[in-house]
Amino acid sequence: MTQELSGRVAIVTGAGRNIGRGIALALADGGAAVVVNARSNLQEAEAVAGEIERGGGTALAVTADVADADAVAAMVAAAASRFGRIDILVNNAAVRVEQSLETMTLADWRAVTGVILDGAFNCVKACLPSLKRSGAGVIVNIGGLSAHTGAARRPHVVAAKAGLIGFTRALAHELAPDKIRVNTVTPGLMAAPRPAGQPVPQHHSLVQALAGRRGEPADIAAAVRFLCGPGAGFITGQNIQVNGGAFLG
Repeated sequence: MTQELSGRVAIVTGAGRNIGRGIALALADGGAAVVVNARSNLQEAEAVAGEIERGGGTALAVTADVADADAVAAMVAAAASRFGRIDILVNNAAVRVEQSLETMTLADWRAVTGVILDGAFNCVKACLPSLKRSGAGVIVNIGGLSAHTGAARRPHVVAAKAGLIGFTRALAHELAPDKIRVNTVTPGLMAAPRPAGQPVPQHHSLVQALAGRRGEPADIAAAVRFLCGPGAGFITGQNIQVNGGAFLG
């Protein structure tokens, strides 16, 4: 592929590992300068930024908890100071813990929805002036398969990821006059390793992909890269399923 994103600047949240890392690398491969965000692990963010730079790209590693509006504002200010513009925002940061509704407290609920849904709100709000100035701004929200299939012990995750679909549709309408396109990419079950000690979610055993395999970060990153480029100029307000046929809809 050509460097169709040359001259553009992207922020990718939750980009220190797995899908976020794959997206950051793919956008950099497309020619974009990439702000690599991690919640608190600067070493992870710097490792991804280093990969980009060794490949001839440009990157900035930044830590910020997307649930913290002030931290997001500081991250966006650092990005604008370094690169002078922001054209692409990928809201990938998420927390996916399992817990029954019966044992869940409001604080537990908000710990998840605060990152996934409030975090997307905070990032869009902070980036919006720059995205408007871009003249061809792009927002890509990363959804979740369970938002469409449901899943036990994940009411907060399912609700937040489903909320991103509504957020995407609302913003597609509201920001179209500013030439900002907004879409969601929804991954299927991924082959990426799970954190040590974290059990495999119950619903994973219920899902089978027609492709006969689990997804890889590169699968999701390719879809995000396409949506950020000129070839997707007529696509907005959509939820793009990248799940190997695990869910048809």
